[in-house]
Amino acid sequence: MYSVFTDSVNIFYDLPHGDGFCLGLLKREGRPESVTKIRQKIDYGLSMSREEDGVWIYNRSNYALFVNSPALDIPHSRTFTVHKLAPGFSIKIYDHAKSKLLELMHRESEPPDGPVDPNSIRISFIKGWGPHYSRQFITSCPCWIELIMTAPPR
Repeated sequence: MYSVFTDSVNIFYDLPHGDGFCLGLLKREGRPESVTKIRQKIDYGLSMSREEDGVWIYNRSNYALFVNSPALDIPHSRTFTVHKLAPGFSIKIYDHAKSKLLELMHRESEPPDGPVDPNSIRISFIKGWGPHYSRQFITSCPCWIELIMTAPPR
């Protein structure tokens, strides 16, 4: 768990690539070699910033990022689309207004296939997941993170 209280944060593999969340410092015995190899390729990783219209990420890596966010899906679609973000590009991953709308819709009627957190964003580094990949779930990806957004201060 890594809490962020500023308007921007960097997520990267190894120091000294700026301040923020360093994935290289997360150590665990018995970690598969595939995880270590993917993490080393992350390099500068991503920058995330809170703007007036929502939260944006910029891919600072030399490899693609894969992003899933309810804010990027069509309401009531339940498609869980995974968006590929090429190096050097950015995408708005969280929209404050859309998140409030999604929360209201989910309170009124719970979807038949389970709850969805409109404040949760999943990002996989380098490897994608979903119906068009051999990895159907993000938990099958070697290196991924989940972001839980909170309401901006008023």
